[in-house]
Amino acid sequence: MIKIEIKEGENIERALKRYKRKHRNVQIMQNLRESRYFTKPSVKRRREIQKAEYIQGLRDAEDV
Repeated sequence: MIKIEIKEGENIERALKRYKRKHRNVQIMQNLRESRYFTKPSVKRRREIQKAEYIQGLRDAEDV
């Protein structure tokens, strides 16, 4: 459970921004979506490899 302590004199928008950042970093929604259906370990591994290849391709294109 994410807890955000509001400091004295802090703006509520600022506290909401901190909450949203923590929520995104913890990846709560992503984990919920992933656990909704079973995925085979081989499929997970294949997705990780594809993602790594994609990111590497972007970095290689950036260096050129």
